[in-house]
Amino acid sequence: PERPTVPLAHYLWILRRHRWKLLSFVFGCVAATAIVSSRLTPIYEATTTVDIDRQVPTSIIGQDSMRPPVNDSDQFIATQVKLIQSDSVLRPVAQQYHLLEFDKGEKFSDAEENAPVQLKKLKVTRPPNTYLLLISYRSPDPRLAADVANRIARSYIEHTYKIRFRSSAELSSFMEKQLEELKVKMERSSAALAKFERELNVINPEEKTSILSARLLQINTEYTTAQTDRVRKESAWKSVRSGSLEAAEVSTQGENLKALTSRLDEARQKFADVKTHYGANHPEYRKSAVQVEEVERQLQQSTQNTGRRVEVEYREALGREAMLQKAVAETKNEFDRLNARSFEYQALKREAAADKSLYEELVRKIKEAGINAGFQNSSIRLVDLARPSIKPVFPNMKLNVVLAFLFSTLLGVGAAFLSDVLDSSIRDPQQIASLFQTQVIGSLPMVGSWRHRLVPIRISIRTSPPSIRAALQVGSTTALVRMGEHYENSPSTGFEEAVRTLRNSILLGSFDRRLKSIMVTSASPAEGKTTTAVHLAVAHAEQKHKTLLVDCDLRRPGVHKILGVNSESGLATVLQNGLLWREKLINIEEIPDLDFLPTGISSRRAADLIGARLPRILEEASTEYDLVIIDAPPILGFSEPLQIAAAVDGVVVVALAGQTNRKAVAAVLSTLQRVRANILGLVLNEVTRDMSDTYHYHGYYEKYYKYYTKNQDV
Repeated sequence: PERPTVPLAHYLWILRRHRWKLLSFVFGCVAATAIVSSRLTPIYEATTTVDIDRQVPTSIIGQDSMRPPVNDSDQFIATQVKLIQSDSVLRPVAQQYHLLEFDKGEKFSDAEENAPVQLKKLKVTRPPNTYLLLISYRSPDPRLAADVANRIARSYIEHTYKIRFRSSAELSSFMEKQLEELKVKMERSSAALAKFERELNVINPEEKTSILSARLLQINTEYTTAQTDRVRKESAWKSVRSGSLEAAEVSTQGENLKALTSRLDEARQKFADVKTHYGANHPEYRKSAVQVEEVERQLQQSTQNTGRRVEVEYREALGREAMLQKAVAETKNEFDRLNARSFEYQALKREAAADKSLYEELVRKIKEAGINAGFQNSSIRLVDLARPSIKPVFPNMKLNVVLAFLFSTLLGVGAAFLSDVLDSSIRDPQQIASLFQTQVIGSLPMVGSWRHRLVPIRISIRTSPPSIRAALQVGSTTALVRMGEHYENSPSTGFEEAVRTLRNSILLGSFDRRLKSIMVTSASPAEGKTTTAVHLAVAHAEQKHKTLLVDCDLRRPGVHKILGVNSESGLATVLQNGLLWREKLINIEEIPDLDFLPTGISSRRAADLIGARLPRILEEASTEYDLVIIDAPPILGFSEPLQIAAAVDGVVVVALAGQTNRKAVAAVLSTLQRVRANILGLVLNEVTRDMSDTYHYHGYYEKYYKYYTKNQDV
C-alpha cells in the first residue's frame, strides 16, 4: 500500500503547537546576537583599486608588436590575483607593518618566519566585466587598513616590474650568448663554403653545371647526327665496293658518273649510226669508235675515283662519330662529377645562408629589445588609493540580527518538524490507522488540573452506602461517583461525553454479533485503563442496561479505590476456593444497573487460575447482564491478560496520547492477534488539543469543565 502523504495543515498545526517555544527561541537568538554584536571589536576595511591594462603590446617595434591580443582575460586576471597573494608581494608589507606579530599577538619562530606569508584579512576581488582589481584589508585600526592596502598595491606593482626587468636581463644575457655561438657557427660555415669553391676551381658551380648540361645536350645531338651520317655513308661504301654502277650513281659522288653514263650512251648511239653508214676503215667510224672507248675509259676511271671518295667519306664519318662519342662520354663524366659535388655545395651554401640569416635576425632582435626597453611601460596602474573608513564593516548589527532571525526561525521550525518526526509516541488517529491497521474508537480528553490523575465520578454523600461514605474524604484523590438526580441534573463534561461516545462506538460498531463481554487493557501500567473501564461501566449502566464490572487485575487492583470500596474478598477468593461469584458482588444502590466484582486480596496463585475458571464466570454472567466489562492487567509482562482476551468477545486497548510508544502498542496488538482476540480498537487517553490537529474540540470542554468545577461544590 502507498504511504499516506502528510497534509500541509499538519505542518501548520505543528507550528501553532510550538509557536510560543519558537517565538521564545527566535527572540532569545536575536537578543543574544544583538548583545554579542554590540560587544565585538569593530573592524574597518580599506580598498585600493588597481587597473590592469590587458591591451598593452608586448613590444613597441618588431613582429611581436603586430601580434593580435589573446582572449584570455579571465585566466590573466586570476593569475594577477594569485600574484598579489604571493609571498613575494606580501612579505615586505608584513615586515614593514609587523602584521605577523599583530595577527598572532606574539613573535614568530624562525620556521614560521621562513614559511610563506598569508594574510587572512586580505581580500582580492574583481568587479564583473572589468579589468579592475580591488585589494581590501581589514583591521581594527582604519589608518592601518588603508596603509596596508596601499602598500600591498605598490608592492605588487614593484614585484611585476622586477619580474619583467629580471626576465629582460636574463633574456638579453641568453641572446648575447646565443649570438656569440651563432657568429662562430656562421664563420665556420662560410669558411667551409669558400674552401669547397676553391677545390672546385670554379666561381659558381651552379652556372658551370648549367653550361655543362647545355654542352652535353649539344654534343649528344651532334653525335646522333654523326651516327646517322656514318650509317648512310657506310651503306654507300658497301654498295660501291660491290661494283654496281647504279650504287655508285646513287652515292654522293654519283653526279659525274651519271653525266659520263649519258655521254657513253650518246657515243654508243652515234657509233651505231655510223656503223650503219660507214665501214670500219672510214674515218667517221674510227672517230666514233675512239670516242666510245674514251668515254668508257673515263667512266671506268670515274667509277674507281667515286669508290675511293665514298670510302674516304665513310672513313671520315666513322672517325667523326668516334670523336663525338668520346666527347659525349667525357662531357657526361665531367657533368656527373660536378653535379655530385654540387649537392654538397648546395648544402654548404644553405647552411652558411641560414647561419647568416639567423645571426642577422638575432642582432636585429637585440637591437629591438634595446629600443623597447627604453619605451616599455607598466600595464598596472593605481586607480584609487585606499582611505581610512569611518564606518566599520564588522560587526554589521542589522545584518547579524536579520540573519539571526532567519536562521533561528529556520532552526526552530526544523527542530519542531524534527521533533514531530522523531516522536515515537502515538497521538493521531490517522497515524494509528496507517501504522497498525487499527481504528481509534475513542479519545478521552485531559481535564483541567487532573493531569496524570483519575477523572472524578461524582457520588452523593447523602445517598451513598456506609461502605462508600466511609471511604470518601474531602480533598483526597479518591474519586467521587455521581449518582441519581445529581448525574442527570449536572451539566456534562467533555470527559463524560467522550466516555458516552466510546461506549456507543464499541457497542454500535459490531453488527454481526452482540458483544456480551469486553476487556479493557493497556500496554503498560498507569495508562488509564482502570479509569476508562469504570467510566465505561457507569455510562452503560446509566442507559438502563445491566452491567457487570469485574476487576481482574489480580496483581495491582485499582477499581475499588475509584469506587471507594474496601473488600477483602472477591474474584481471587472465587478462583482459589471455588465459591460462587454472585456472592462477592457489590451493588451500588445509586446506580441499580451496575454491579461490581472486586479483586479482593491479590494473589499470584489466583492469577494462575484465571484462565481456567474465568470463561465459566463470563458464560454465566452473559445470561444475566447485558455487558460485562473486565479491567485486565497490562498486556506486556503478564500472562493472564492473554487468557482473558481469549475468553471475552472483544478487547479495548487504552494508550496515553503522546506518551505510549508505538512499538509497545504494536507489540500489544501483535500479541492479541496471535491469540486470535477480537480487537475492537484503540482508546487514546489524556488527549489535549496540542497533540494533533484533530483534537480542537477538547479545548472547549477543558475550559468549560474548569469553569464548572470552580463554581460547584464537590
